Amino acid sequence: MDATHLDDALRAAFDSTTADRRVVVRQATDLAAVGKPNADRGVALTVDDIVDNLQDAPDGADLVDRWNWWLGALDLAYGGYQQFTVQASTDDPAPGT
Repeated sequence: MDATHLDDALRAAFDSTTADRRVVVRQATDLAAVGKPNADRGVALTVDDIVDNLQDAPDGADLVDRWNWWLGALDLAYGGYQQFTVQASTDDPAPGT
């Protein structure tokens, strides 16, 4: 999985922030590296596959929501994808602390 190619493809396909693309690219490259999609679906994860599946997400969803929607579908079908979803960080300290 070429992270730069994926970032470029996501930028072209979706109205997204750099931060959102960065986190989705990171999760996608980690997912591709473990080979789970290949084991489950019989095909390696590709940039085109990611973009195509994210385009199927509900209208109005941002990039992270699209990613989580797709990973949720994969998790329902095969299990084991939840760890690759994007979670909101709760590590930020409260304002003024």
